[in-house]
Amino acid sequence: MLIALCFFVIGAIVGASGPKKRGRAKKNSTDTRVYLQHANEFSYDMYGKHPDAQFVKGNVSFLHKGIVLTCDSALYFQQTNSFEAFGHVKMRQGDTLTLTSDYAYYDGNDEMAEVRHNVILTHRKTKLYCDSLNYDRIYSIGYFFEGGKLVDGETTLTSDWGQYSTADKQAVFYYDVRLKNKTSLTEGDTLYYDTRTSRAHVVGPSKITTKEDVIITEDGYYNSKSDQMELYSRSTINRNDGKVITADSLQHNSNTGISECFGNVEFDDSINKSAFRGDYVYYDENKGYGLATKRAIAMDYSQGDTLYLHGDTMRLFTYNINTDSVYRIMQCSPHVRAYRKDVQAVCDSMVMLSRDSVLIMYKDPILWSDGRQIVGEEIRAYMADSTIRFAHVIGQAFSIEQMPDTVHYNQISSKEMKTYFTDGQLRLNQAEGNVLTLYYAEDSADSTLIGLNYLETDTMRMYFTPARKMDKIWACKHNGVMYPISQIPPDKYFLPGFAWFDYVRPLSKDDILEWRPKKEGMELKKEKRRQAPRNTVATLQKN
Repeated sequence: MLIALCFFVIGAIVGASGPKKRGRAKKNSTDTRVYLQHANEFSYDMYGKHPDAQFVKGNVSFLHKGIVLTCDSALYFQQTNSFEAFGHVKMRQGDTLTLTSDYAYYDGNDEMAEVRHNVILTHRKTKLYCDSLNYDRIYSIGYFFEGGKLVDGETTLTSDWGQYSTADKQAVFYYDVRLKNKTSLTEGDTLYYDTRTSRAHVVGPSKITTKEDVIITEDGYYNSKSDQMELYSRSTINRNDGKVITADSLQHNSNTGISECFGNVEFDDSINKSAFRGDYVYYDENKGYGLATKRAIAMDYSQGDTLYLHGDTMRLFTYNINTDSVYRIMQCSPHVRAYRKDVQAVCDSMVMLSRDSVLIMYKDPILWSDGRQIVGEEIRAYMADSTIRFAHVIGQAFSIEQMPDTVHYNQISSKEMKTYFTDGQLRLNQAEGNVLTLYYAEDSADSTLIGLNYLETDTMRMYFTPARKMDKIWACKHNGVMYPISQIPPDKYFLPGFAWFDYVRPLSKDDILEWRPKKEGMELKKEKRRQAPRNTVATLQKN
């Protein structure tokens, strides 16, 4: 009894100070004391470095507001409601939070633990490793500096410093941040991570590397479990196959291969020398399906001059994907317009078949090349290495060539028309079925017009020189007449159905976005073709 009384008197005299308190708002005014629950040895050193401290050693245990802290030894500052803990320091709060280290200073008034050396904060299934950490019990936040590593299942995050909240399971990492899992590596300067959803938010210049992509972003969300990404602030996806996608915002999943892009979308394929621009794109890499709308423009620059193609909606379908027999079909409609320096086209809908290397234009298609215009019910262009080799005009075919004086026109109309090219240059034009022709004869000396040839036949072939000048004409049984240039009847200048649609012709790559329809009443109406009647069971029985 006497010994206990002496300790009490000494503590009352010298227990006036401890480690200096921080100026910090208390959670409330009912803070309780830090209690020393157990120690094997107790002592004071009134003339030592800590005369106001009680030295405790062996199985030391403190209790404060629901947490239990154990250690090998400690300095207990009863007057300041704090202590320093040494050796095998362990703080436990219920069965969800454990904090271990080699050293800790705990202030019961501020409810702040400063832990150092070999620090491990364990919160349910999440572990935070660092060398220096301050844990704020009032706000349930641990602040680490001098480097830290958070392990959440198969996800590991490291940075120079940061914080982790045990209340909402949110973590923030700053400087030299790295998030790594089985499928990706994320690097940046600032990253927010939610351990409940495994969702990370990167802020500032950041890079996400996966097996298939390298993503550059300054504002993005990434789910480390599902590989789902939401990217903002003009982010870029660099694919290993040479494709690059940039957009104002992107939703991308490297696991499923699905990307959805919004606003000023730029897609570039350096290997196939093609590109795309638009305001909305959806693409499924695994299925090879793509959808593009809102000012969509496809580009092909494999042949020097770039071909620009626009339609209100573009769709891409891939068949036999990941096989040697893979092929693709692209659909474009409506308001289709195309431009290249040497060729332009408009139609209502277009289909491109990679297997047959054919481009098919439907509903009021028009094709221009220099001063030549071709119209028909359907136009098919067969390609070879992105260069046209054969064009087939089906139904109401009409070819018009504007002469240099822009007043006279060479004209051919027929049921069908086939045009052949060599190295992209027109060499043969063959018209079949009810062929009508108007073409001007030129003086070989100065190319002045000297007459007009009118020809009616069933089949006609027109051969052209490499300079695209008419070389010769072949026709089967035909009727024709030649008019001197000064004696051409007024009704012979144009064939029936003649129309020059220069006002709808695309003038530049930017002009393809501006749809200009034909004048009212000029739309081409499909002709009904007579077909042999099909046999039915009833007709066969009669016979």
